[in-house]
Amino acid sequence: MLLKPDPIAVEARQRVIYGDTDQMGVVYYANYLRFFELGRMEYFRARGGRYSELEAAGFALPVVHVEADYRASAKYEDVVVIRTTVTELRRASFGFSYEICREADGAVLCTGSTVHACLGKTGRPTSLPPPLAKLLAESP
Repeated sequence: MLLKPDPIAVEARQRVIYGDTDQMGVVYYANYLRFFELGRMEYFRARGGRYSELEAAGFALPVVHVEADYRASAKYEDVVVIRTTVTELRRASFGFSYEICREADGAVLCTGSTVHACLGKTGRPTSLPPPLAKLLAESP
């Protein structure tokens, strides 16, 4: 690791829409990955960054690994809280962990993680740009 990952979680909230649910009336399992994405984007925003700025500079941060453990179901109109934390920070990759809870009762619905590669303009792995590394690192 080049820097120590920031251990502080950023929270985002999302109300479950009808389109997020399946025939059983619960959030379709793949939609939790969308909640992970929302958590990442809010993490970037909370730390003063924007993914669109990285793209404009020629960088991409694809997910190269994902894990999800489902514990309980969210339903239509539930408000979910997505807690996102940086878990690893390497030269050309980094990872996030997620905890998704129902706001009303605090029930943990899903936990998971993603690992992201940093790709440059050529589509090949490259070192994290210094502004991104700083955004993801623990503040001194």
